[in-house]
Amino acid sequence: MGDTGDRVLEERRRGSGARMVYDLLRDEILSLALAPGSPIDEVQLAERFGMSRTPIREALVRLSGEGLVQTLPNRSTLVSPIDAMNLGPYFDALVLMYRVTTRLAAEHHRAADLPAIRRHQTAYARAVGAQDALAMIATNAAFHSAIAEAGRNPYFSALFGRLLDEGRRILRLYYDSYHDRLPQRFVDEHEMLIRAVEERDLERADRLAREHGEQIAEQVRTFLARRSDLTVALGVDK
Repeated sequence: MGDTGDRVLEERRRGSGARMVYDLLRDEILSLALAPGSPIDEVQLAERFGMSRTPIREALVRLSGEGLVQTLPNRSTLVSPIDAMNLGPYFDALVLMYRVTTRLAAEHHRAADLPAIRRHQTAYARAVGAQDALAMIATNAAFHSAIAEAGRNPYFSALFGRLLDEGRRILRLYYDSYHDRLPQRFVDEHEMLIRAVEERDLERADRLAREHGEQIAEQVRTFLARRSDLTVALGVDK
């Protein structure tokens, strides 16, 4: 094949390996199978996946960029802790962005925005029916991001997207509190949000979004209060 062809093939293999490691570690971190604050050993990962440390490092760099792992000054790597001390401020910001983005979508959406919102809602309902927590997290974020984009304020959309990304493991706790059997009424809440947006009912959109966000925050707080093992692991001060 020649030196150039060999290098290209090797880069593709390495890239494929890095993607596989990234996908598996990301799922394990988001599902809390890898606990917040737990160490990550590159050597052990290389042995586990049967590959060199280069694609392992590439996967960890990508996870670091998403805030899911941290590299310490001594070059050791760990799963990023959940900042339990800031859960209150986080939920305050999250509820506010639910309200702002949904209200703006009710005011500024275009007809072309609605099919995408409904597609994401269909995917979310399917994930809820399958009791697939990771799919629920992904489709929920896509649903609310589509609503935010319909509000036509890119600054709010970007901020909300960041909050949803930061809260993926918190949302995993939320679904875990229902043993991944999310009540149908929460799927219905999404439907009510869509109708408020479609009907350009700003006040109803604002109210429903506030209630939607607040019940998530309250459910997570109640769940953590019941789970002493998690409150210790996450450093939550009860």
